Amino acid sequence: MNNASENSEKTATTALVERLAKAGRIAQRKLARMSDAEKTLALQGAADELRTAKDEILAANALDIEAAHKAGLSGAMVDRLTLDDARINALASAVDQVAALPDLVGQRIDRVQRPNGLILDRVRVPIGLLGIIYESRPNVTADAAALCVRAGNAVLLRGGSDAINSNRAIHAAMVRGMATAGVPQDAVQLMPTQDRAAVGAMLAAAGYIDMIVPRGGKSLVARVQADARVPVLAHLDGICHTYIHHAADPQMARAIAVNAKMRRTGICGAMETLLIDAAFPGSHELLGDLLDAGCEVRGDARAQAIDRRVVAASAHDWDTEYLDTVVSVAVVDGLEAATAHIAAHGSHHTDAIVTADDAVAEEFLAEVDSAIVMVNASSQFADGGEFGLGAEIGIATGRLHARGPVALEGLTTYKWLVRGNGQVRP
Repeated sequence: MNNASENSEKTATTALVERLAKAGRIAQRKLARMSDAEKTLALQGAADELRTAKDEILAANALDIEAAHKAGLSGAMVDRLTLDDARINALASAVDQVAALPDLVGQRIDRVQRPNGLILDRVRVPIGLLGIIYESRPNVTADAAALCVRAGNAVLLRGGSDAINSNRAIHAAMVRGMATAGVPQDAVQLMPTQDRAAVGAMLAAAGYIDMIVPRGGKSLVARVQADARVPVLAHLDGICHTYIHHAADPQMARAIAVNAKMRRTGICGAMETLLIDAAFPGSHELLGDLLDAGCEVRGDARAQAIDRRVVAASAHDWDTEYLDTVVSVAVVDGLEAATAHIAAHGSHHTDAIVTADDAVAEEFLAEVDSAIVMVNASSQFADGGEFGLGAEIGIATGRLHARGPVALEGLTTYKWLVRGNGQVRP
C-alpha cells in the first residue's frame, strides 16, 4: 500500500471512530437521565434476550472455534473463546446480577456545610463514553455493555477478530433486549471493522472517548498504555503468586495450589508462580499434585530437588504470565524472602498466602502491594462476580481512580454540587 492510500485509510478510520463516538455521546446523555427502574428493566431484557438467542450465539461461536483450530490457537486460548449452554446462561445471569445492583448514579458520597453557609455535595456521575478494547473473551461484550449501561455510560466495543462472530451475536442480543426499555441503540456500539487502525483511532480520540479499558494480552495492553491520548484503566500482567508458609495446613495448601493454577489456566487470576517455604513439610506432595494434574513445573534448584520431574526455570520464568498449564516454583526461606520475590517479580494483580499463623497472614496483607491480597484462598477468586460486584470490566493494578475488580463504582466519577444563598468571595 502506498503512503497516499495508507493515509486515506487512516483518515477514513478516524472519521468512522469520530462518527461512532459522537453518536455514543448523544446516546449517553439520554442514558444518564434514565431512572434506576428503567435501566433495571433494560438489563433484565438484555439477559432474557441472551437466553432467547442462545442457538444463534452458539452457531456464531462455532464459526469462531473452527477458525481458532485452523489458526492453531492453544487450548487455553480456545477455552477462552468457547461458549456452551452453561456459559451463555452464566452470561445472562451476570447481566441479571448487574441489573439487581444498586444504582450509583446520583448517589451522594458526602456533604459538608462550610462556615460561610455554602453546602457542598459530592455525587456520583457517569464517566461518559468508554472505549473497551479486548481480545478472545466474548463474555466481555455482555459484561462491558451491562456494566456501562448500569453506570450510565455509553460504550464503544472493539473485540478481537478471533471472536468476531460471537461478539456480533451477543451485541445484537444485548441491544435488542435493552431497546425494549428505551436504551438508545447507540449507547452500546460494536466497532464494525476489525481493521487494526481502528484501535489507533480510538486511542487518539481525545475529546470523543473519555476512558479506554483494554482487556487482553500483554502486547495489546502495552500498546494501549504507550499510545493512548485518552485516560487508560488497565493491568499489564497477571503474574499472581501463592506463598505456602511453613505453618500452612498441608491439605489446604495442596487444594489451593492446584485450584489456583489448574481451574482455568487462561484467566488473569491464575497462579503463575508458587513460592514454597523451605520449612513446609508437604512440598513433595504439593508438587506431585500439580505434576499429576498435567501441569509443567519449572523450578529453581531446590524445587528440582523435591521432585525429579521439575524442570529448570530460567530467569525469564519468574516474570512470565503463562496463561497455560505451566507454573514456576521457587523455594524461599521465610516470609521476608517470599514478599521480596513478589516485590521483584509480581505485577500488583493478585497474590496469596496459605498459613495457619494469623500474625504472619496479617504481615503478608500489609507488606504485599497488590490490588488484591488473599489469605487461605485461591487466586482464582480475583473476579468482580466473586467479590459481589456483579460482572467486572477488568482488573486495575494502577493506583489512580480504581484498583482491583472494576465494576460499577470504578465506572463512575463524581462532581461537586454547591448550593449557596447569595455568598460572594471576599
